[in-house]
Amino acid sequence: MKGIADTGFIVAFGNRNDQHHAWAVEVARRITEPLLTCEAVLAEASFHLGSCAYVLTLVEDGMLRVAFEAERNLLPLRDFARRYEDRRPDFADLCLIRLSELFPRHVVITVDEDDFRVYRRNKREAIPLLCPPRT
Repeated sequence: MKGIADTGFIVAFGNRNDQHHAWAVEVARRITEPLLTCEAVLAEASFHLGSCAYVLTLVEDGMLRVAFEAERNLLPLRDFARRYEDRRPDFADLCLIRLSELFPRHVVITVDEDDFRVYRRNKREAIPLLCPPRT
């Protein structure tokens, strides 16, 4: 599976008490190559899980790969920040929208379906998502 990992997926995978843990584990079983992500997602996941070491282990073990440089993408990030200002996106979401443009064959793996159904890559294109089933 070619994927881009959002914070919620990483947190659900790492926290057995998370409501989406079983879903995240099942998704992880289908991973055949590292999931792409950004440093902002790693920072958020570290905060929510209370462990930088755990998140860094996911990178070291090859489950995740940092594949984004914010400095090289400032103009698109600023454009996304303005376009979605009413939704108050965090920096990680902006980076993931851009990652989806840079890697169009990758699905964004997220528990944040409400926001990612609104966000668009290349101005009008829906971002392909993999989300937990709605309960």
